[in-house]
Order: sequence, then structure tokens, then C-alpha cells
Amino acid sequence: MSRARGRLGVAVVGAGYWGPNLIRNFRASEDWDLVAVCDLDTERAQRVLGERSGVAVTDSLAEVLAREDVDAVAIATPARTHHDIAARALRAGKHVVVEKPLADSGDHGRAMVDFAAEQGLVLMADHTYCYTPAVIKIRELIESGQLGEILFIDSVRINLGLVQPDVDVFWDLAPHDLSILDYILPGGLRPVGVSAQGADPLGAGKSCVGYLMMPLEGGAMAHVHVNWLSPTKIRQMVIGGSQRTLVWDDLNPQQRLSVYDRGVDLVQQSVDQVDRRAATVSYRLGDTWAPALPETEAIGGMVAEFASSIRTGRPSRTDGRAGLRVLSVLEAAGRSLAAQGVLVDAGASAVDRQAVS
Repeated sequence: MSRARGRLGVAVVGAGYWGPNLIRNFRASEDWDLVAVCDLDTERAQRVLGERSGVAVTDSLAEVLAREDVDAVAIATPARTHHDIAARALRAGKHVVVEKPLADSGDHGRAMVDFAAEQGLVLMADHTYCYTPAVIKIRELIESGQLGEILFIDSVRINLGLVQPDVDVFWDLAPHDLSILDYILPGGLRPVGVSAQGADPLGAGKSCVGYLMMPLEGGAMAHVHVNWLSPTKIRQMVIGGSQRTLVWDDLNPQQRLSVYDRGVDLVQQSVDQVDRRAATVSYRLGDTWAPALPETEAIGGMVAEFASSIRTGRPSRTDGRAGLRVLSVLEAAGRSLAAQGVLVDAGASAVDRQAVS
């Protein structure tokens, strides 16, 4: 029946924290028919849908995967379960979208990507921020060269948040920032290395405050600060370019993006016959402007992209390899933490090799 109307049938697995957002957007989409919701707590799932909903509710994943009207599965469960659920869905011939992070380890993520490719199915990461008007505009400004050469990126994501029982602050919050960097940087996020510093002032047994430093090719530096313990909430990214600097304040709906025609210019001067050089610093002070942004819901864009990728067979904007690049940085951060913050290899070359194979 879904195909007869030109729509794809989807089941959402998980009706907890993120599942209701997926449910609402799949129900509102012209591309999809939401045919089932699967959750161990069926009463919770029914409350999310509403008592008069015609969408099936079940606690059996096998029941969902056996349905012929389910073309795709959206997974909104804890990261440790992503690999098993995705593998079962792919074996059943279903396309899969998975909330961040793609998996709980690089090995599991690579197995998911490889198996989806073998089956000819779409595997997509729900990197929601990559579908926001602000991030789409940031990528456009970088691609068009309006910022010039990227010199630095400084991202802050802090708030008084819930200390997670199974992951540290890096795995909980940093995937947002890393997926954004992967989307806006030409060629994706492939840092030269990763250095991580974490602190556990609560004695929770895991980092509750974290700092990631990632040198990029060409001498640029990306820095991500994540924190569960801040009494103030900040969602801000500063991207410094050789021509202009962009500031994204996600908590300012009136002006999320500001572009500053300000910066530092270095004028090289030859100082002697040996051609040694000295740099004279000059400061450029120009105008500030705010790009106009449409008001659209990011998850709506994500579910539309999922449908388009299935129908056309092209990789999605946030495909499985994008998820692997994020995982490679998270795992590198763990190795760096264990080595007292030393710079470690990001493992991006392994993702690149897989992309070529």
C-alpha cells in the first residue's frame, strides 16, 4: 500500500529520548508512511503515537522486520545496540538510518557499512545538525571561498546536562560538533591527529568535561569543548578564515550566523640578502553581515534525504562513511586520554581506504 501511493514504509525502533522526534517527522513527511514503532515499553510508544493512531506498536523487532510494508528502519536506541539492530535490519533487506553515533566502536561501524554495501542498501547516520539551515549555509560559504582559507575552528557545546551511565562527555556531545565539521570541511573531517584532555571532578568514573584539539592539513586547528557541568548553555562555533570569520550562535534565533570582514593580514618583507623574511601584522576591520536563513526543521530534511538516497541509489549527505569518520575521531580521543593527552593518529586513513575499496 505504501508503494502504491509512491511512499516508502518505515518503522522506528526506540520511542525514548530521540524516537518521538523521528516519529513526528516521518508521520509528517510526504515521502514516508510510518507503519510501526518498536519499543520494549509499548505503553510509552503508544503514548508517543496517541491513542487513536493506526500505527502498529510492538516490542518485537523480528515482527517489524518480517513486515513486507517496511522498506526502512530508523534506529533510536542506545549506541551499544546499534550494530545488532542494524545488522538484523540489513539482513532482512531494510534500509537503515541510525541516530548518532553510528555505532559504539569503529569495528562495529565498519562492519555495518561493509554489510550495507554488500547488500546494496542505504545505511545513513542521523547527523541532524547537517540538515539545519545554518550548517548548510556555513558549508555554502566555505565552498564558495567567501571565508578564504580556513585558519581555525573553535566549537563550544556546554550545558548542565545529564551525566550518561554508559558513555563519557566526548561520546555524548562531541558527535554533534564532529559531524558538523565533517560536513562543512572540504573532503570531510580528516585531522592530522587528535589530542584529548578530560576531567572528572564529580568522580563519576568518566570524563564530564572535555577538550579536543585536532590539527588539520595546511596548518589549521580545530578545537571542540564539551561539558556536562556548566550552569550556562552555550552552542557556538567560530570559523576563522583568511578573508572572513563566521560566528554561529545556535541559541540566537534572531541572528544565528554572523560574518565578520575582519582579520589579520601578514605582509612578508625581505630583510637581507639571504632572503630571510619578517612578517608585519596588519589588522583588517570591515563590515559585519548576517545571512538570511529559512525556517525549516532539520529532522524533516534528514528524513527527506533518507528517502531520496533510497530512491536514487546515491550516497546520502551523512552516509555511513561520514559516521565512520566521526567514530575514528572519538576512538582516537579515547586513545589520547589513555596516553595523558598526547597527539595520536586519527585513523582517518582507514576510512579513506574503505571508501576507495
